[in-house]
Amino acid sequence: MAVLDFSRFCEIFNGVIFDKSKSDLLRKIAEYPDRYIGLFRPTKPKAKIMQNLLQSHEIRFGDALETLIEMYLSVYGYKILPKRYDYDGEILDIDQCFCCEDRLYFIEQKVRDDHDSTKKRGQIDNFKKKIDLLQTKYNPKELIGIFYFVDPALVKNRNYYATELNTISIEYGISAKLFYGKQLFEYLNRIDIWEEMLQYLSDWKEQIPDFPEINFDLDAQNTFNEIKDIKVNIYSKLLDNDELFKQIIPTIFPQKTTLWLLQKYFASINRSIYQTLSNKLLNRLNG
Repeated sequence: MAVLDFSRFCEIFNGVIFDKSKSDLLRKIAEYPDRYIGLFRPTKPKAKIMQNLLQSHEIRFGDALETLIEMYLSVYGYKILPKRYDYDGEILDIDQCFCCEDRLYFIEQKVRDDHDSTKKRGQIDNFKKKIDLLQTKYNPKELIGIFYFVDPALVKNRNYYATELNTISIEYGISAKLFYGKQLFEYLNRIDIWEEMLQYLSDWKEQIPDFPEINFDLDAQNTFNEIKDIKVNIYSKLLDNDELFKQIIPTIFPQKTTLWLLQKYFASINRSIYQTLSNKLLNRLNG
């Protein structure tokens, strides 16, 4: 029997990975236009847009896995604890934090173990801070800290992490563990979660396109609904940049359908800045 419905799995992954990707792209284009139209780039604007979306989806894939695993833990009765804490003025985000009886677990979760030397040392330092924070805040009878890499195919720094976690276990008096792939769920005695995840991931990847769609006008109404409430300063930067409207905007809005919806929306808002945006966009559309 399935732990989660496949439809719920798809809802999580599609929502986390693809929702808001268009508005995020527009913000990046407005804030860093030279990354897309600068002369000293080996890619043309269309390729750079595609690259940006692919990178964004890759990052969000890790976020989707965090959301999914938290949901599985919740289904199995683990009490989910807050994931964001203030540590002497520094904000610490814990990927998974949950408890069961007198045991408190926290997980530093990454998709794959492919980090360079600087990043892996930084992660160990953050891991120690989180131990200190959780011991101080909750004073659990047993604290279990886990480094978890979801993809078992990459184990670049396994020896480093194993050595560091062994030292941490001794120094902090906790149980510090390193897991790859199914090992986490074997430890929790929930191997069915891993098996279901693998099957659902395979089925989900059959449904998604090979490449992101960069013609946002193909789904103009949904695009409009996603981007209409972007901050006005972002729209001002987009509308005031001639090169963006020559090189970038025609690529993502080739039929101008979404832009006309935006122009009418701006015109409907009784605020000076929106009237200004409406007029600027109208001039662009008619230019």
